[in-house]
This record gives sequence, C-alpha cells and structure tokens, in this order.
Amino acid sequence: MEQPRKGPLAGVRVLELAGLAPGPFAGMMLADHGAEVLRVDRVTAVTDAPRPDVMDRGKHTIGIDLKSPPGVEAFKKLAAGADVVIEVFRPGVAERLGIGPEDLRADNERLIYGRMTGWGQDGPLAKAAGHDIDYIAIAGVLSMLGRAGGRPTPPINILGDFAGGGLMLAYGVLLALFERERTGKGQVIDAAMVDGAAVLFSMFYQGVQSGSWGARGTNLLDTGAPMYDTYETADGGFLAVGALEPQFWAEMLTRMGLEDLPSRGDQANWPRIRERLAAAFRSRTRAEWEEVFEGSDACVSPVLSMGEAARHPHNQARGTFVEVDGVVQPVPAPRLLGSGTGDLSPATRLRDLDAWGLSEKEAEAYREAGVLI
Repeated sequence: MEQPRKGPLAGVRVLELAGLAPGPFAGMMLADHGAEVLRVDRVTAVTDAPRPDVMDRGKHTIGIDLKSPPGVEAFKKLAAGADVVIEVFRPGVAERLGIGPEDLRADNERLIYGRMTGWGQDGPLAKAAGHDIDYIAIAGVLSMLGRAGGRPTPPINILGDFAGGGLMLAYGVLLALFERERTGKGQVIDAAMVDGAAVLFSMFYQGVQSGSWGARGTNLLDTGAPMYDTYETADGGFLAVGALEPQFWAEMLTRMGLEDLPSRGDQANWPRIRERLAAAFRSRTRAEWEEVFEGSDACVSPVLSMGEAARHPHNQARGTFVEVDGVVQPVPAPRLLGSGTGDLSPATRLRDLDAWGLSEKEAEAYREAGVLI
C-alpha cells in the first residue's frame, strides 16, 4: 500500500495539464511539499515507463484526449474533486475545449484554476507566441543583462520560465489556498511570465529612473565592478568574486598578497583593478586558490560544474542534492524544519482513479473509447 504523503501540502490534489517547462516546474514545487499531482498528458504520450524528468518527480500521469467530448467529460469528473488545476494554454484555448475556469468551477466552486502564460490573459500580446527571452525583453529585464558594450545576454530560461513563471504560479496557488480558507471559494490565477520577470527586478526600477543604476554591465552587481565578477585561473577554471564590503575586500587582497591597488571607490579605477586581479588569479590553479580562501570571509568561491556542486562538502553536509533512480537532483526547497516532503520518485502512470472521482467501471469505459490511458 502506498504510504501517506508528507509535507505541508499533503491532501491537496492538483491536476497539471501537460506543457512546457514552467507548468511542470510549478507542479513539481507543489509535489515536493506533499501535494498529490496528477499530470494530464496526451493519450499518445503516456507509457508505463517511469518519467525520469526531475520536474515530474513525485507525480502520477495519465493520458486524456481533450479534443473529444468523452475525454472532456472524464477531465471534468477529475476536476470536480481536485483542489487545483494548472493550465498552460494560450488564452481562450481551454474555453474552446470546454475546460476553462467557469466550465470546471460550475461543479467545484472551491477549485483553484492556475493559468500560466507568457503574456497574461489580456493585453495586445495575450494570444501571440513567445518564449522566455521575449517575455524578459518586454519586461525590461533583458536590457540589463550582459557585459558593458556587449549585447543583452539571456540567462538561459531561468528568469521568465522558472522564476517569473512556474515559481510565481506555485506562489499564487498557495495564496489562493490560503484565501480559500477564509472564503470557501476557489480563485483564478493569472500568472504571466512578463509580470513575474518584472517583479523579480523590483529592486532596480527606482535606481534606473533616478540614475543611480547605469547602463548594462557598468554597475556594482552586473560585472561592471571588479569586486563582483568571475576570474579565470591558471588551469582554465573560474572563481566567483563577491567581495563587496570593505572588510571582505581587504581580506581578499591580503590573502592574495596584493598591495597598492587604486581606490575602488573611484569607478574610473575599476579597469586597472580588474587587470591586476585578473593577472593575479591567472597565476594559480582553481584548487590552489580554494586553499588560499578556505575558511575566510573573502567571498571568493570556485565556479563549480553541476557535477562538482553535488560533491561539494557544504552541499553534501546539507543534503542539497540526492540521487533518485540514477538521476542526481536538488532536494525540495525551501525547507520547512520539522515537516516532511513529497515523494521524489519518477512519475508513474496512475491506473486506479477511484480516489480522483473516476470509478474503475467509468475509467475502463473511457479507456475502451480511446480517450483515457
């Protein structure tokens, strides 16, 4: 018998409509903390083999043909007993299928309907195609990323898809669950990646408008300053330097044996300081520098590969990574001390849907019709 799920979201049932990265990531964040997440995929996409994708961990999967009336009927029965639906279509698609918020909440007024899009549910771009890079561009965020004199540099798809999208949707679900405790009713969440990316850069908007934050790549935190950047070592490795505070800067220079550097308080000196630091860091290997800075407050760290990160002593001591069925992956975050987490096993097909509101007889009838697997 399957063990009871642990975590603060134990007992919360989530129907996740299959989609690209931000939807599954939001579902993973909820499953990681105990929610029961059922991923609804296309009928042709579901097999009995476990799904090794980290973002599908702890979930179950089924396939439903949402383009057929019987398939929509089956989905509505599942949604009638769910707490949350995660929907990732362009605006209007769910309504055309007959599974929009009003369609489902007619039978379940407590249902929380989380809508994940790039542009949001309204506005001139709402129905346009796009990707992470487009959303952070329109949010004004991409213009700030990159080195001075170079092109804007997208940070893979972390800011739009995952931080501004999936994580914000998971946060929205928690807000709606909290509100439901007071009102007894569900909520529709409009999670737009362009909105989320903009919020993530809240710290910088006033600075840009006041002139205290300058052009891309010329500021304290965007590789403009020599005390907040990466440097290559003798063996082709890299170090991350974040010696912002004077005391940390002083300790770094002392351990490096550097003297007579011009004042870092004068931005005109930054290029010369960077040259001195770069030359010094190239004189030793990354491992040698790690020994130099071990146990210090110099704020200098090795730039680790993903494989190295899992083996780092600090991460091992905290159990930051775990291996599940041969796949090394991060453990759930944040940690609620004293509370458990969800199952991290790869997603598997769910056959018994009785607890979700579909009896064995009903499920078999849908399977025979070819709309459920």
